[in-house]
Amino acid sequence: MVIFNHKSKNYATGASKPTPNIPLPIPNIPKSILHKIQQVPGFRHAPFFPTLHPKQKAMHQISYPSILYFGTPVILVSTTNADDSHNIAPISSVFWLGWRCMIGISAFSKTTENLLRTGECVLNLPSVNEAGAVNRLALTTGSNPVPPGKQQKGYRYEPNKFAISGLTPLSSDIVKPARAKQCPIHLESLVMTTHPLSEEDPQQRGKIITFELKIVRVHLDEQILMDGKTDHIDPDKWRPLIMSFQQFYGLGPQVHTSTLAQIPEELYQTADREHATRA
Repeated sequence: MVIFNHKSKNYATGASKPTPNIPLPIPNIPKSILHKIQQVPGFRHAPFFPTLHPKQKAMHQISYPSILYFGTPVILVSTTNADDSHNIAPISSVFWLGWRCMIGISAFSKTTENLLRTGECVLNLPSVNEAGAVNRLALTTGSNPVPPGKQQKGYRYEPNKFAISGLTPLSSDIVKPARAKQCPIHLESLVMTTHPLSEEDPQQRGKIITFELKIVRVHLDEQILMDGKTDHIDPDKWRPLIMSFQQFYGLGPQVHTSTLAQIPEELYQTADREHATRA
């Protein structure tokens, strides 16, 4: 049995005085590790379980959500079709490390087909002002016939997605796919590697692919730049469109100062950025 009760404050209730202790079973932990934990000052026993007041209910419960889209930026991925026409599609499974980007996308989409064939794309980042354009692209696909999985979700074939979205295609500098004029950020990108997701699971194998992209050129709307700087985005001016559990959101005001912000951005730059400046 283990009892966790701090001598000055109970961390489960926030109370300033200790509450009644409730013994709880301890998990299987090596005795050598358990002994070290029991020596921590201020704890009577190993702090694995908080003390709960008899009338207090636990705040967390085991859950099985169908999706785990906790909130990521919306991206419009533009690619080139086999007939040289434009394709553009929204995704939100994305993250960046340096000048590299990882995206996850259905293996049956037109975007995936184009990426695998051409090895290039443009990542267009819409602001909250482009939510309508993104929404007009929802439930459309450049694939004909429409894949069965997308048919089930209500998708329809649309050959001219720039037109229905109201977005204007612009020529790119390095890659062939078009940029979307109205989006404040355009990232011309090359496919470096691909990685199929869930290969160990026969039921999921072959359904989703992740792409590692290398950013080779960045185009920024001057309205989101810091005053007097060409290479720094002002987070108070940049208002990305966020997808959270299938709903559109924007960012609120800054909630707290950031210790990490004391580090100059230049200390994070990678060789990819240096290569891009010479392209």
